[in-house]
Amino acid sequence: MAPARHVGELLFSFARYLGDLFILVLETIRGIFRGQVRFHLVVHQIYEIGFRSQLVVLITGAFTGAVFATQTFFQFSRLQMDTAVGPVVSVSMFRELGPVLCGLMVAGRVGAAMSAELGTMKVTEQLDALRALAVHPVDYLVIPRFLAMLVSMPLLVAECIAIGILAAFFVTTKILGVSEAYYLHNMLHFTGGKDVAMGLIKGVVFGLLIVFVSCHQGLNAREGAVGVGRATTEAVVIGSLFILVVNFFLTMTLNIFFPAGK
Repeated sequence: MAPARHVGELLFSFARYLGDLFILVLETIRGIFRGQVRFHLVVHQIYEIGFRSQLVVLITGAFTGAVFATQTFFQFSRLQMDTAVGPVVSVSMFRELGPVLCGLMVAGRVGAAMSAELGTMKVTEQLDALRALAVHPVDYLVIPRFLAMLVSMPLLVAECIAIGILAAFFVTTKILGVSEAYYLHNMLHFTGGKDVAMGLIKGVVFGLLIVFVSCHQGLNAREGAVGVGRATTEAVVIGSLFILVVNFFLTMTLNIFFPAGK
């Protein structure tokens, strides 16, 4: 009975955690409809989340596209399918590699920062000070990050995908010797608006997962500096796991509405 009881406790804890996340989402949406949006904070968070994340996202996209193109070329060259590298890399970057890897990198950089900042405010009682001033912490701290993530994440995903495709094109045509004309023709022929839409939708969903998981961990940090460190670690781990798990269900669902091809 002990293992069954332990599993039951884990399931109950997970259900309670999902419930807490859902309540945070509802409070955020309610605050937006009440007009509790501080646009100067939104602009500041766009700078912190979007602009300052560009370097890591661009490096991730560039070397992912280059490595994937190289591996694809070495396998396809055995079958005399060198010019098929372009569409394979392009579709893969749009539908999977770009959104997922960008989401994981943003979860590591932005998610950790959000959780640490809010966790520090929690353990130093700054959240209580906000409440004393009649300012709801969700309105002041979560809503600007939520709106900034809605703006920043699709742009970061688009940059990651674009630089990945450019890096793959350079490596494949300039280093590995594939014909530029055939590469571009096949890539443009087999890549369509459905692939673009799928990548951007995944980017938005992953961004929302990151912001709500990170803010929830920060707002519920306890036990001083140790609690802040634990909340930061859990924010990155839980956010990354959510991205990987949700990506599977998104892929299964979105391929129904956006099947491969134009």
